[in-house]
Amino acid sequence: MLILLPPSESKSSRPRGRAWRPESLSWPELTPSRLAVARELERVSAREDAPATLGVSRGLADEIARNLHLDTAPAVPVSELYAGVLYDALDLASLDAAGLRRARRFVVVQSALHGALRLSDRVAPYRLSMGVRLGALGPLATWWRPRVEPLLAGAAGSGLVVDCRSSTYAAAWPPAGELARRWVQVRVPGATHMAKHTRGLVTRAICELGTTPRTPRALADALSATFDVTLEPPARVGRPFVLDTSPR
Repeated sequence: MLILLPPSESKSSRPRGRAWRPESLSWPELTPSRLAVARELERVSAREDAPATLGVSRGLADEIARNLHLDTAPAVPVSELYAGVLYDALDLASLDAAGLRRARRFVVVQSALHGALRLSDRVAPYRLSMGVRLGALGPLATWWRPRVEPLLAGAAGSGLVVDCRSSTYAAAWPPAGELARRWVQVRVPGATHMAKHTRGLVTRAICELGTTPRTPRALADALSATFDVTLEPPARVGRPFVLDTSPR
């Protein structure tokens, strides 16, 4: 099983510690691609028009400045790096040992800078969204798609792909072929804040299950003990099941 999460714009930092080592991250095959994005991001972030290019306000100059120190800033475990509504609801720190092991095995964070990350990976704080067109690399979702597709498909194996990403990040890897038959998109009615919160709760609930659901229906049944759920079949071949989910 894979549980796909978006990153958060809010990120934690550390005052000291070792810098990130690209070759030590999950899927080291992505190292050249990660370095290419990092170098282009550093170049763009040093320009006067960096806020406009990165799609942020000039008031976030301090966060953009982080992109100039990716090689030297203290690296933070992904399990602690991302903050915000979804990650507050997931609350990894309070999971028991079994739940945390499952989270480390299942959860993948789709990253505009790193392509894909596991919770145990350590990277420097950065500011970059998958919706950005980054200099010579072009649209990042388009750039990353062929690079992460075989790796994430292999990581999913014969299990479910539970998709808690926003549409911006989902564009970087839509499961295809036979895997699309096991692709479940978690959809939450209501405001964005509630959607993020509920997806964090869903991720936590899956990590706390005693078993690993093998089909979309089994996942819906397992979550129905905690959430109001409705499972919709794919709209067409190659599209995901949609699991409408609301907390009780």
